[in-house]
Amino acid sequence: MTVNSPMLITFIIYIAGMLLIGFAAYRSTKNFDDYILGGRKLGSVVTALSAGASDMSGWLLMGLPGVIFFSGISESWIALGCLLGAYLNWRWVAGRLRVHTEINNNALTLPDYFTHRFEDRSKILRIISALVILIFFTIYCASGVVAGGLLFENTFGISYEKAIWLGALATIAYTFLGGFLAVSWTDTVQATLMIFALILVPVLILLKVGGVGTAIDIVEAKNPAYLDMFKGLNIIAIISLLGWGFGYFGQPHILARFMAADSHQTIHKARRISMTWMLLCLGGTVAVGFFGIAYFELYPGQAAAVLQNRERIFIELSVILFNPWLTGILLSAVLAAVMSTLSCQLLVCSSALTEDLYKAFIRTKASQKELVWVGRMMVLLVAAIAIVIATNPNNKVLALASNAWAGFGAAFGPVVLMSVLWKRMTRNGALAGMLVGAITVLVWMEYRWFSLYEIIPGFIFATIAIIAVSLLGKAPSQATQQRFADAEAHYKTK
Repeated sequence: MTVNSPMLITFIIYIAGMLLIGFAAYRSTKNFDDYILGGRKLGSVVTALSAGASDMSGWLLMGLPGVIFFSGISESWIALGCLLGAYLNWRWVAGRLRVHTEINNNALTLPDYFTHRFEDRSKILRIISALVILIFFTIYCASGVVAGGLLFENTFGISYEKAIWLGALATIAYTFLGGFLAVSWTDTVQATLMIFALILVPVLILLKVGGVGTAIDIVEAKNPAYLDMFKGLNIIAIISLLGWGFGYFGQPHILARFMAADSHQTIHKARRISMTWMLLCLGGTVAVGFFGIAYFELYPGQAAAVLQNRERIFIELSVILFNPWLTGILLSAVLAAVMSTLSCQLLVCSSALTEDLYKAFIRTKASQKELVWVGRMMVLLVAAIAIVIATNPNNKVLALASNAWAGFGAAFGPVVLMSVLWKRMTRNGALAGMLVGAITVLVWMEYRWFSLYEIIPGFIFATIAIIAVSLLGKAPSQATQQRFADAEAHYKTK
């Protein structure tokens, strides 16, 4: 591929645009509050699309269509679980968390929120939750680096080792410069690219194979089991796939979007926008994987790269079906999915290191300027570790993402959900839930009992631990219960 390649030119223009947004956000970042939460001034559209883009990482355009291409429509249970979980997260958590974090000392991070919500003077909640973020997000960041590396490797024919650096550098640059505002503004652009790509690619596949009916007939002729939603799945497998929805309650990079909205009233409109976007994107990615079976059955000579690595299916179809200029735009959507989530993850890790460890324990009187620059240095540190993990080319995007998703969903999900719904919850209950959830996931990942996705037992055991320990211990202080009542009353005001 030459330097004048339209795809390369399109990529360069896209990345340059993201860097310009990062520079604009740099000029708008005045203090540490701006750097890690955008000054709590996101409108409904940016809140909605940035929440969606930060959620739907490389697995949306690589991991999920890949498993559907390989196994058929039965893998779409994941998409159904995600839709349900995201909706309930917007419905039960989003607006309440926005109010609770403001009332609890204007908390800027989840560890900060837990500390003030439960009057944790020992700061043990801050330490444990920051460590959970660093452990699982480093794995999650690695999945984004792998996805970006595969994109650059497959598109430009460069070695995987060089590709992972190219895939990560642009994201690191604009996150380093502009922090939360850069991440949110770029997410909005990236979400638009993603939905454009996931509507256009399935449409052209269907035009090439002769329509929906013909495509289904081809898939059925190849293997009727591809059309069976229950193919090879028992009740445990279906619960495991739907269980991805539990993860939404505990994902710090998504919850940060709720915390950054300009008010809880903004959340109502944002929910409708975000769920519409998500429904179209997930429908599109399922269609790419499923109708891709029909396409490559008709054109088996073009299937070599996909058969070698099924996670290349969206990339290969974009290259095959479109002219190079449009291909560049479509493949930029893959990069957008990777960059949007990776940037959020880097920023949350940076926030945990800076706000919850550096400022809380090392430099309690650090200036705003110092904290911003420490935050930027932490972005570089976490990115470097993620790149080291990603150097193994055998890593699978969906596998890495599922491990990290389960870790956050079980460790933070029940704690966040119950903290905004149950005033009787205590500090010790929160700590027990966090530890039980994280430990259960780590142990279950190792042994895979009953082939059940680790987020399910992790979420259930953590919830039980929260309730049991909270009820067995002393009730929260009157001040804590009053703050909860104030937050709930404020949330119900329209």
